[in-house]
Amino acid sequence: WQERTHASPFLPVSASQAAAEETRMFGGGRNDGRFMAVTALAGAALLECASAFSPHGAATTSFVPRPVAAVSLQPKLRVAAPALGRQPRRTAVRMADASIVKRLQDVSNQFDELTTMLGDPELANDTQEMLRITKLRASLEPVVDVYNQWTEATEELEGAKEMFNEAGDDAEMREMAREEVKDLESRIEEMEENLKVLLLPKDPLDDKDVMLEIRAGTGGDEANIWARDLQEVYTKYGKNAGWAVSIMEESDSTAILSVKGDNVYSKMKWEAGVHRVQRVPATETQGRVHTSTATVAIMPEADEVTVKIAPEDIRMTTARSSGAGGQNVNKVESAIDLMHIPTGIRVFCQQERSQMKNKELAMSILRTKLFDLELEARNAEIYQQRKDQVGTGSRSEKIRTYNWKDGRCSDHRLGKNFPLNDFMAGSIEGMIQECIFKDQQQKLSELND
Repeated sequence: WQERTHASPFLPVSASQAAAEETRMFGGGRNDGRFMAVTALAGAALLECASAFSPHGAATTSFVPRPVAAVSLQPKLRVAAPALGRQPRRTAVRMADASIVKRLQDVSNQFDELTTMLGDPELANDTQEMLRITKLRASLEPVVDVYNQWTEATEELEGAKEMFNEAGDDAEMREMAREEVKDLESRIEEMEENLKVLLLPKDPLDDKDVMLEIRAGTGGDEANIWARDLQEVYTKYGKNAGWAVSIMEESDSTAILSVKGDNVYSKMKWEAGVHRVQRVPATETQGRVHTSTATVAIMPEADEVTVKIAPEDIRMTTARSSGAGGQNVNKVESAIDLMHIPTGIRVFCQQERSQMKNKELAMSILRTKLFDLELEARNAEIYQQRKDQVGTGSRSEKIRTYNWKDGRCSDHRLGKNFPLNDFMAGSIEGMIQECIFKDQQQKLSELND
């Protein structure tokens, strides 16, 4: 018996702890009166044997066995009592809200329907519809993949519980089933948390391309330099992410970049706000630290369907372009100067050599700016209803301070510091992911409330 005191059936735990643990793992059937009686008798017999054969006498009774006899007798009790017969096999549903499971089933059915639609030869004739279905299916695929894994794991969990109940006197088989149940429960819990995040409402603008406007704030020439530094940072980040980054408008104090790629707005929207820098400018002769700012606006691109502009609301003039371009810039008025009368927004575009292309570009910038005005008003209303948010999304909010002396970048929304060198190298994915994670946790908290 001494050699077996450290084997799995004999562990230094109380009988109540053992019973509670196995009740949690394998169901509440052990509360049956006959079962409890058998458990008590078996436990008493084992303890009496332990005291009789141990050289240490009653001191060894601190090693209380798990109710092995009770476990092995459970199948026999089922046979003896037809009323407690075998329950039909079912898929375990662990999620607290059954509506979540229903939503997952609906998403899975929609994914299958979209897959079938993509196989229709007639769809090849409608490029726009094919693109829409492909994007929608791709957005559902992560949810369906995790849901399928969750379904398989819950079925395996039921099988492991049945294997434990049917193991009889085979202690090794019971221990193996117990370990498998613990492993499956841990995996299922992790997948359920993942599914809840995947089912959170998504911003319908997340998959849009953006126009990124960087404008120098307070600080004079140093603010202009800081704005150009930010432009380089976002250009590096965009190219590392595989996005197409191009300059649409540029001056000493302002730059507008076009960023196109997959889910650009979902990440870049966390960069909107005031970026404050504390450093000794290159133009400073006394070595004093200056504080300067630059404002970053992230505007999802809008097409003609999203934003309609009445022709009478626009005043357009042409001008000769400045800068490089040879004799063309002196002879042809290719630059476009647009004024939106109701809002006073002005757009000047001279990036292209063609007047027509500059007009198209200027109209695109104007539509995006008008859409951004409406979006900012909508976001302000939404954020006022939230007690705790990861920033307001407003361009007037101070989101970060960059301290050159200490080499740190402080994100005020997260309350954390990051290495300044990483930011200047365009490595901002970590900060963005932390903002996304905090926002997801806040949304989950609101759902639970």
